[in-house]
Amino acid sequence: MATKKKKYYTVWKGHKTGVFEKWNDCKAQITNFEGAQYKSFLTFEAAQNALKGNYFDYIGKNKDFKSELSPEQLKKIGQPNYNSISVDAASSGNPGIMEYRGVDTKTKKQLFIQGPFEEGTNNIGEFLALVHGLALLKKNNSDRILYTDSKTAMSWVKRKTCNTKLERNNKNKALFELVDRAIDWLKNNTYKTVIVKWETKAWGEIPADFGRK
Repeated sequence: MATKKKKYYTVWKGHKTGVFEKWNDCKAQITNFEGAQYKSFLTFEAAQNALKGNYFDYIGKNKDFKSELSPEQLKKIGQPNYNSISVDAASSGNPGIMEYRGVDTKTKKQLFIQGPFEEGTNNIGEFLALVHGLALLKKNNSDRILYTDSKTAMSWVKRKTCNTKLERNNKNKALFELVDRAIDWLKNNTYKTVIVKWETKAWGEIPADFGRK
């Protein structure tokens, strides 16, 4: 059986900041802290160095990415459309602490972020991120397209539903209030925004990625 790699957790924003060696210690700092900023690292030194820097320098990066696709495949796929917003979600556990955000695809400037929510799933976060992006683009009368790396979220938006198996409880009450609002928005609004699947194998992780894989 493979040995699970030890991780170290940097918390830039939370009830307490610093480097934590256990996930539960990190979790205690970010639970019920709006706008918490955290990320895992494989070594204590890397986590400590990251703490001295900026959270946004460590997420949504495609450094050292090399596609394994052939030149012919890459040519067929082409390059991303940078007149766009990219969205993504991150969940520490399934269910677990979840958050989602949207960024400018080219500059990676963060346009919106929600969470962390105490109990959610990655699929719910991806769904909410898409609807949030659709509402933002419609409000601004923007012709940008919307990138996601989640086929599940795309199908839920198309069907105007959130087909999650997560049961409602007191922990995720606030999250499901957002889900209900998102479904209501989809049912009562039209939009021209095109939702496009991000080509991870060709371009690397989506720019909105939280970098916690």
